[in-house]
Parts: sequence; structure tokens; C-alpha cells
Amino acid sequence: MSELLRVANVSKRFGGLAALDDVSLTVRSGEIYGLIGPNGAGKTTLFNCMTGLYRATSGVVSLAGVAVQAMRPHQIVKLGFARTFQNIRLFANMSTLENVMVGRHARTHANVLGAIFRGRNTRTEEAAIRARAHELLKYVGLANKGSTLASHLSYGDQRRLEIARALASEPKLLALDEPVAGMNPAERMQMGELFRKLRDGGFTLLLIEHDVKLVMGLCDRVAVLDYGRKIAEGPAEEVRKNPAVIAAYLGSE
Repeated sequence: MSELLRVANVSKRFGGLAALDDVSLTVRSGEIYGLIGPNGAGKTTLFNCMTGLYRATSGVVSLAGVAVQAMRPHQIVKLGFARTFQNIRLFANMSTLENVMVGRHARTHANVLGAIFRGRNTRTEEAAIRARAHELLKYVGLANKGSTLASHLSYGDQRRLEIARALASEPKLLALDEPVAGMNPAERMQMGELFRKLRDGGFTLLLIEHDVKLVMGLCDRVAVLDYGRKIAEGPAEEVRKNPAVIAAYLGSE
């Protein structure tokens, strides 16, 4: 598998606090890559540096060979790097279908005048966006809920909707920040099946998750952060047995 994402010696400081310290990792096309670590380890900070919400203090982040660490979030999305957030960020008073259509904005061509006068090209593009949104809702298991307000969906379905919206941007890499947090065991199992379906469909996944059992059973490779530093990386079974990882989670004398 070819290298899709490279994080090279990334550090992030907030004043005197080093949230990330010289972190490096690579994600290959077609794999599910897990990023785990105790609370406060720097996982979401690293996601934010990758996706343009934070600018790294030092280091390089590249997607398919293109350096993105100085780009704004919408520019990174256009290059093919989409994400979801730890806290659900949907448009609560819009329908599920409309939420997914919004995610397509990075691939649309209509300008302000087109939106006002609604010429043939604008109407054709909007119809295509709507059709694709319906396809994605079906893909994630929400086929019959297109007209439902996002706020009326169950928690698990809201998580699925976030994923559908991210997929609407046609990502090469999909980064999911704690996508099964707060779910019951049955919902977690269903989400795991969706992640495998995404990988089998050609998507590359980067997954932050506290459910270590899910990560170890799902991910091709795993990296572990602790106090802003990477302490392990490799196949899930190998990382599971790493003494430094065991100490980070369970403590050591």
C-alpha cells in the first residue's frame, strides 16, 4: 500500500505547554489506522494540526505528497482530507439530506450569482448533489431518514450522519474523532461494521478512539500517544503487548 498521509516531527506548543512533542507517523492508502492514548495525550490536538484547525509549531504534514500544515481547513478538505469531531457538529434544524448536501460544498462550482438566478448549470449541479446525498444516506444506513431533522435522530444515527456528510466531500482520507463514544455495545458493533465497509469500499480511515478493544480488533496499524509523544506504532497485536503502552494505560511501579 502506498503512503497517503505523512506526519513528520510535528510539535505543538501552547505557551509553555508542549501538547505535541516531535510526533511522526504514516498512514497508508486502504488501511484503518488507529490513534489511541490516555486522556490528554494529544490525540485531538494532532488531528487539529493535520486538518488545519491548529498550525503546528514545527514539523510537516503532507497528504499524497502535498504539504498541508500551513493550509486552511477548507483547502485541506478540497485536497481530500475530511474529518468528524469528538462533539457532534450537525445543523440541528436542517434535514439529514440537507446536512449531507452541505458536505458537498467543497466540490461544487456554482457561485453567488448562480445561486441567485438558478440557471441550468446550477439546477443540474444541485440535482446531482441531492442524488449523491441520497446515495450516501443509504450507504451509512439512513436511507429512510432523509427528511428527518438532524436533531430528531438518535445519537448513533447522528454519528452516521456526520460520516455521510464527510463522505460527501469525496475524501481520500477520512479522520474520525471518537466516533463510538457514548454508544452502547450493539451500536459500537454496528459502527465497526460500517468502518470495515468503508475500508472495503476503498476509503482510508484514521481513527481516534478510547475503545481499545474496538481499535485492536479493527485497525491494521495503531499508534499510541502519551503526554504528547508517540510511544508505540505498529500492527495492533504488537502494540497491544508493548510494555510502554501497558504502562501508559494501566500504570507501572
